[in-house]
Amino acid sequence: MASDIQERIKKLIIDGRLPSGASLPTEPELMALLGVSRNSVREALKALQAMGIVEIRHGFGTYVGPMSVAPMIEGLTFRTVAGHYRGEDSLLQLLELREAVETGLIARLAGRVPAADLAELDALIERMEREAAAGEVAADTDRAFHATLYRGLGNLLLGEVLEAFWDAFHRVRTDLVDLPQDPKVTCRQHREILDAVRSGDVIRAEQAIREHFGNIRTRLGSPVPTGHPNHAYDK
Repeated sequence: MASDIQERIKKLIIDGRLPSGASLPTEPELMALLGVSRNSVREALKALQAMGIVEIRHGFGTYVGPMSVAPMIEGLTFRTVAGHYRGEDSLLQLLELREAVETGLIARLAGRVPAADLAELDALIERMEREAAAGEVAADTDRAFHATLYRGLGNLLLGEVLEAFWDAFHRVRTDLVDLPQDPKVTCRQHREILDAVRSGDVIRAEQAIREHFGNIRTRLGSPVPTGHPNHAYDK
């Protein structure tokens, strides 16, 4: 029953072609439209809010939500943490998922990255080099590089999914595994990815991406420090 009400509310959004932020019918209106009780409507709306499909603003009403991939990040993070403590290679599995996506996309970018994005990527590499000289490449710089690299594909959903993979991996990685890092290697690998994409050499670009992920995979093989705290859900 609850699932059916959720589906019917989603159908109202789709049929009405309602964008994020659009106002939805009031609770009494939904009760009349769907022929269900107030409690049933509220339960369905709460479930849809947890999925990011609707947003309940107390005292104001209910609106179409951002429909982001944030719930997917939470799900991936929890699944990976739970799997890790069951002795599974869940962090490695998450890395391989991200690697499969990025390796499959890099060929489409070779020789096609806009000049403005190339300039921004050059600047990010220079930032990496300064950070490496100080001892460590910042995670935010690494993230910005990958986000900028794939931005040229012009696919908003793809960008959000890649961000979700990145967020989940790095949130879990930071809390579960203390990965040793050679910042000079990190800089070199990102420079090679950029040079390969700029040159239009598809095979070289794919090799560069595989080498980058291969390095992370090797580092994941390092032993996990005993007694390492889990703060994956601290905000």
